[in-house]
Amino acid sequence: MERKPARPRERYPMPDYFREALENAGLTEKYDARPPYQRNDYIGWIERAVRPATRAKRLAQMLDELRIGDKYMNMPYRAKKPDSGEE
Repeated sequence: MERKPARPRERYPMPDYFREALENAGLTEKYDARPPYQRNDYIGWIERAVRPATRAKRLAQMLDELRIGDKYMNMPYRAKKPDSGEE
């Protein structure tokens, strides 16, 4: 059985309100430290909300997760430690 290639993820541009929320919360560095797929997933998840209340709730959840640092979309998350290059 031949396996189909994975469909590439859609890339979402960062909206101004999203960037402002990160800056106002002082969480831009923590957001930038996340892997690219997580940053993109957060934007897409928040932007796909139909109702403004849902969008606000999702944005608040993301900010809380970044602030605390151990969650990604309600799942456990541990940041990888940078490799020091020493053995």
